[in-house]
Amino acid sequence: MFPVLVVLTAIELGSGLVLDTFEGTLLRYPTLLVLVPVTIGMAGNLGSILASRLSTAFHLGLLSFEATDDRLAGNAAATVALAVTVFPLVGGGAWAVQAAVGGTQLSPGTVVIVALASGVTLAVLAIVVTTITTYAAYRFELDPDDVVIPVVTNVCDVLGVLVLFGVVQVLVSG
Repeated sequence: MFPVLVVLTAIELGSGLVLDTFEGTLLRYPTLLVLVPVTIGMAGNLGSILASRLSTAFHLGLLSFEATDDRLAGNAAATVALAVTVFPLVGGGAWAVQAAVGGTQLSPGTVVIVALASGVTLAVLAIVVTTITTYAAYRFELDPDDVVIPVVTNVCDVLGVLVLFGVVQVLVSG
């Protein structure tokens, strides 16, 4: 696992560098600064929840990695549904926190839409990353409990930063 952890550490450092490039946007819109850690955490959580479910199904022999696998499709749909229900609350909460501590530059609707768009995109990416990582663990005969969750959580954290700022560039700064 040591080589995997070294690579994941480098990926996390890259995430910090990306975050640094958007410092001006974060300072201009402080509500987004409140949204960053929550979005990153939720992205990792979505991926780790799905990874845990797929790993369990894998250990039980219930996962086939076929396009017609209902268990895989059901877990993917549940991941998207979770994102659709949680991320608007995250956006509303981020706006409320910023409003309580020092005013906002963005409307609550804008923050909720940014959070929702980011969340749905992250859910889809988490599904892809988790499925690929679980399948790779299966193919290389690795225990998915040892490999999948750390990889998925770190990659989804980085994707959380990238997706959030991509959505901000399209919806707010664009």
